[in-house]
Amino acid sequence: MLDCPPRRSVSDEQSAGESARYARHLTLPEVGPEGQKLLSEASVLVVGAGGLGSPALLYLAAAGVGRIGVIDDDSVDITNLQRQVIHGTAELGEPKVASAERRLADLNPEVEVESLEFRLEVDNALDVIGSYDLVIDGSDNFSTRYLIGDACEILGKPWVFGSIHRFEGQVSTFNLDGGPNYRDLFPEAPPAELAPNCAEAGVLGVLPGIVGSIQATEAIKVILGVGEPLSGRLLVIDALSMGMRSLSFSHDPSRQTVTEISKEAIECSARPGSMEEMQGGMREISPSEYVTRVDGGWSPFLLDVRRRDEEMIVSLNGTALRIQHLSIPSRTDEVPKDRDVVVYCRTGGRSATVARFLVAMAGWSEERVYNLSGGIHEWSDTVDSSVPKY
Repeated sequence: MLDCPPRRSVSDEQSAGESARYARHLTLPEVGPEGQKLLSEASVLVVGAGGLGSPALLYLAAAGVGRIGVIDDDSVDITNLQRQVIHGTAELGEPKVASAERRLADLNPEVEVESLEFRLEVDNALDVIGSYDLVIDGSDNFSTRYLIGDACEILGKPWVFGSIHRFEGQVSTFNLDGGPNYRDLFPEAPPAELAPNCAEAGVLGVLPGIVGSIQATEAIKVILGVGEPLSGRLLVIDALSMGMRSLSFSHDPSRQTVTEISKEAIECSARPGSMEEMQGGMREISPSEYVTRVDGGWSPFLLDVRRRDEEMIVSLNGTALRIQHLSIPSRTDEVPKDRDVVVYCRTGGRSATVARFLVAMAGWSEERVYNLSGGIHEWSDTVDSSVPKY
């Protein structure tokens, strides 16, 4: 539960309007009048009024969170409306914070909404985040996430992380009551080649609604001090199978505690040349050599890093697992370190990136990770012509 400064006595009589608005909360033993007061006394900053921020903001306001900050320097575009449900067609071209503020005021005029029409940056992060009890991350880039994580670690503020890509979402609550932070789970951002980009890869429009609603749920649980927040756990959501799994993680004992905001530390993983630094960590194996060694008794872990639709066309015999290459950074725990790993894709490009990443940034031994050169296409040309090219 957050240590929020009291604004009024718990014994203060709630208005008839408040009692009616929050009636379904007041009947919950885990909330009740005491919990509703906690919500009204809490302050939450939502970074981004986009896909994730939209449902989070709506549900925070509906729940009666007393002060809600929304920070975003973007304007509403028609491409946003497929998933950013806090905005409408009439708001096209309007600042997102203004559109969000008006919608929240209509939903619940009892909450205070603070519109911050600028970007969260190194120079302002501590001041902005410092004036709120909790942060919800609705950003869409690694630099902002590391900035939020570092600022919250310095300030001792909990924050709820969310991310989306195509049909997959992730949620976790960081820095809660001494719990692990973002850098414990992701010490550095993955190279640009492995960084999900919704504009290029797309995203199912309802997925941000699922993830953002879970983020709001986490925030409300933290404020109320109820349930089991996702501290030390990463919730992974697959909208296609409607499956959810929880991955546990803990503090990295070798990581130094963040004591100051550093632009270099925030942006180090996005710097030019990061992939070039990984070149030495990749080993190649041709399809024909792979078959010869397997026939001789070699038993590697064959990892397919293509998309699901590609898997439906063809999959190599012996494939142990398919993880789309963009999801590798969050699913490395599924790839064994005690076996040789061979990574493949359609023509060898994506698999080479993954092989380099596993060695250079995820701790795999260089001796145990191989890229299947030429991928499916070279396999068809040199091993089995019945394997279709596409």
